[in-house]
Amino acid sequence: MHEIIIEAIARGGYLGIAVLMALENIFPPVPSEVIMGIGGVLVERGEMAFWPLMLAGTIGSTAGNYAWFWLGDRWGYRRLRPFIDRWGRWLTLDWEHVEGASRFFRRHGQWVVLILRCTPVFRTMISLPAGLAHMNVWRFLAFTFVGAGAWNALLVIGGAALARYLEGYEHVFGWIVLGLVGVTLAAYFWRVATWTPRKGGED
Repeated sequence: MHEIIIEAIARGGYLGIAVLMALENIFPPVPSEVIMGIGGVLVERGEMAFWPLMLAGTIGSTAGNYAWFWLGDRWGYRRLRPFIDRWGRWLTLDWEHVEGASRFFRRHGQWVVLILRCTPVFRTMISLPAGLAHMNVWRFLAFTFVGAGAWNALLVIGGAALARYLEGYEHVFGWIVLGLVGVTLAAYFWRVATWTPRKGGED
């Protein structure tokens, strides 16, 4: 059973990687660490090539982040707030998160889009305040593409290194993957079940 995830990603190919990475940046329970990490395993096995995998994953990441940027840029604060109030539970996002991210963006400037994209913290969240601030779209896309590419490279290289380290023990790696997916999904559903939105400030 634990091989099903790896096999599914292998069968989806580069297009499947791009779609999954786009979804990972839109919908919380799909972890990029698993997607690109498995991509690294497939590179090590010779079933995928490094650069096409990087391109597919980074295009997908950029597209997913652009969806949040577009939402902020086109809707603005007034139209966005009812959306967050209604669907925030499923996005594990409340209005206070949006306001906090917006304050962080205003305080540190547009370069945080590039910097945070290379880290596991607020990688996707920063896209929304960038859109709300009407950051130049081409600069946003460039910063996102470069930062996401750096993050994806770490995941692919890490996955390939782990596959080499566990060579001959692939069943162990399969269980690690299954465990990561299980923990991620469990954490998401627990957060949804216990969700209590904080009260944001008034407009």
